[in-house]
Amino acid sequence: MGVLSGKVVVVTGAGNGIGKECALLAGREGAAVVVNDLGGGLKGDDSGSAGPAEQVAQEIRAAGGKAVSNSDSVADYDAVAAMFEQAKKEFGGLHAVINPAGILRDGMFHKMPPEDWKAVIDVHLHGAFNVTRASIEHFREQQDGSYVLFTSTSGLIGNIGQANYAAAKLGVMGLSRIIAMEGLSKNVRSNIIAPFAWTRMIASIPVKDEASAARVERFKRSMRADQVAQLAVALCADGAKETTGQIFAVRGNEVFLFNQPRPVRGLARLEGWTPQSLIEQALPALKGNYTDAGASASVFPYDPV
Repeated sequence: MGVLSGKVVVVTGAGNGIGKECALLAGREGAAVVVNDLGGGLKGDDSGSAGPAEQVAQEIRAAGGKAVSNSDSVADYDAVAAMFEQAKKEFGGLHAVINPAGILRDGMFHKMPPEDWKAVIDVHLHGAFNVTRASIEHFREQQDGSYVLFTSTSGLIGNIGQANYAAAKLGVMGLSRIIAMEGLSKNVRSNIIAPFAWTRMIASIPVKDEASAARVERFKRSMRADQVAQLAVALCADGAKETTGQIFAVRGNEVFLFNQPRPVRGLARLEGWTPQSLIEQALPALKGNYTDAGASASVFPYDPV
């Protein structure tokens, strides 16, 4: 008996990388799985293929599990709604959604074409809306449901060249938080994971020098998609029912809980503030508590465990 026995789980972006490992593990843990993947390229600029999703579904079935494939885009609300109907028709229910589907169109913000901004927002943020909004009424009615959405340290901390990706992923954080707050009375949970894993998305980021290349080789061995899948699947299980509204990261064999934005220091002036008094008094007093402009590598400067 696995931790997801009797559950029906939809996994998006499941033809490769983290999504694939989540789907395979969910199947091994007893879930009936809808394996969704558009089957497109990393930039999401082609029509895709049903092949990758069906191949993963076949792997699950070959191992004795239950799975069907779906090759629709999470950016299409009607298609997402139909995918959930497929889950209910094929397996008689729906209990969890794992949503790592994504694309990348990196570039410096001052050179970013509007279409690259929109494409990434559509898949990551609008896609997260689609998979949650199209299923949440079902979850609330049955008073049971779990969302595992995916954020990124690009949004939580920041990475140069990923303004579109960072904006979308920080938006997913806010969405998950509100879903969790509104779902407390109905046992509808939502958590997010910032994954560190060697996938085709990460592999697309340019390597600038020999030191970076050596670090990449170490990361390939120590940060794997299957490690992220362990937490994603665990969060769908009944044993995690008291966990909701949280931000996690998985980095190799490390699991992190992130804090969430809260005030770090406050100042009051009884007579009120003016631009001049803010410049002369408030900003210098607060400066010691500023967050620096370091990228995620400055927060995680060491090799993963």
